[in-house]
Amino acid sequence: MNLSSTANDLDLPLHEAAKDPKVWSHLKQAIATSSGFDKWQRSRNGDPKGDPKDVVAVQESVLDDLVRSYLRETLETLAY
Repeated sequence: MNLSSTANDLDLPLHEAAKDPKVWSHLKQAIATSSGFDKWQRSRNGDPKGDPKDVVAVQESVLDDLVRSYLRETLETLAY
């Protein structure tokens, strides 16, 4: 399965979802509470322990930047 076939299976195309702030907000919150995001953030901060719930309390604009950085770095790693 590739990304294009996955995108075609969605009810809402990815480019349309990106235009909807409500969809992005929910997706961002889901990513920010994931174990992968938590591990990535702890490794950046040098913090061996952390509470994923702390991320939810971060300001929306800061969380937006963090999630975008996480996604960018993750995709770069996968592309490598």
